[in-house]
Amino acid sequence: MRAMIAATIIFGLTQIQPATAATTETSTCAPVSEKEIAGLFDRWNTSLATLDPEEVVKNYSADSVLLATLANKPRLTRAERIEYFKHFLEKKPKGNIDSRDIKIGCNWAVDVGTYTFTFKDGSKVPARYTYTYEYEKGKWLITSHHSSMMPEK
Repeated sequence: MRAMIAATIIFGLTQIQPATAATTETSTCAPVSEKEIAGLFDRWNTSLATLDPEEVVKNYSADSVLLATLANKPRLTRAERIEYFKHFLEKKPKGNIDSRDIKIGCNWAVDVGTYTFTFKDGSKVPARYTYTYEYEKGKWLITSHHSSMMPEK
């Protein structure tokens, strides 16, 4: 769910609620299961295997935010995401989910958990992640992706 807020004035009071795709784009909710949301990570991981940053970035909405595992700088534009993945893919990463919790709403979903990346040199990076998704124009896209290495050894 994006950090977007819709406000409604009711009897002089402001009621704040998250604005989902349902309140901004459509009045119907796309049917989706936890299994389908879990499959979005598989789709993303498969796009990593192409070693093509353009393919990876197709998983992200136009205004998504990427807070990547191996970078300090937030990636806010398509060009910045492509640049990040160009270098990340040189390591030939493969992700594996270790644990997860999925929450689903009307045209949004959140997948939070831990994963481990294995690279071509055999090194592994355990990390925690959050993917937020929205259903946009008939497709589930990443609206934010935060990944950080585990702080404890």
